[in-house]
Amino acid sequence: MLSRRGLLAGALAGAAAVSARPAAAAAPAFRLGSLPFGTVAWEAAVIKARGLDAANGFELDVVKLAGNDAARIAFMGGQVDAIVGDLLWAARLGNEGRNLRFIPYSTTEGAVMVPGDSPIRGLKALAGKRLGVAGGPLDKNWLLLKAQARDAADLDLETKAELAYGAPPLITLKLEQGALDAALTYWTYCARLEAKGFRRLVGADDIMRAFGATGAVSLIGYLVDGAAVQQKPEMVAGFARASRAAKDLLASDPKAWEIVRPLMTAEDEPTFEALKRDFLAGIPRRTIAEERGDGERLYAVMQRLGGERLVGAGTALPPNLYFDGSRNG
Repeated sequence: MLSRRGLLAGALAGAAAVSARPAAAAAPAFRLGSLPFGTVAWEAAVIKARGLDAANGFELDVVKLAGNDAARIAFMGGQVDAIVGDLLWAARLGNEGRNLRFIPYSTTEGAVMVPGDSPIRGLKALAGKRLGVAGGPLDKNWLLLKAQARDAADLDLETKAELAYGAPPLITLKLEQGALDAALTYWTYCARLEAKGFRRLVGADDIMRAFGATGAVSLIGYLVDGAAVQQKPEMVAGFARASRAAKDLLASDPKAWEIVRPLMTAEDEPTFEALKRDFLAGIPRRTIAEERGDGERLYAVMQRLGGERLVGAGTALPPNLYFDGSRNG
């Protein structure tokens, strides 16, 4: 039989052996900025609920931000590793020397919406009408719409339509109330309007194709801090894989939408289905080379339409702007 002293010595030896084992390295945290009602929150919820971050070697840390301005400040200040942003803004930062990468997030864009019974059937019919524009005079969709109206309908919307600029919720509300005849607004508001019987007059995707895009273009993407790419390339590549996996789950597994539905503020089934349809339609399906090719074409159009006020001093997309997960860079 073992003596009391022998048992104590054995216990101490066992404890020493356990403490000598190297602790399992904690997965690196990827800090993702998310707006309260943005679709990033949908994707992040699926990543966390299904353990897609752990499966890809990182821990997703969702940082809630109040709005677009707060997101840009947090990103520029290094408080988050990534936010969802505009390709043009990403290109502008890159051309100004900021080290960042762009991961395509969605091809779904806004549209011009009109009431279901509206007599407006084409761009030319917007002459003399009250047109709301979500965003400001340099909003990319507005610039494209103006150019398309001029090229296809010989219509100068700035002088021939009665314009009202405003935030998307306000512009959408004014259209619903009948204070506007038509409204150019963001896709989530377009989906909600469609569920209420409104219809699309022309979509941003149609306009982009008219200006040379060969397919659905991701003008919205994850902007990832370049330092994170350089210091932890595997973590960023893992995040890109997890993002794709979450989108694939939402496209193939109806139960995945049970995770997302509470975040959607969809007051009825038609609204839920419209939001779901347009989100899934916007999943990027093309190669980085194809995305960049069309991105270059549209950048040239934007430079011509908005000049330095819109795109900055750059003449093309930065050479290493797109993140290619297959090359970790």
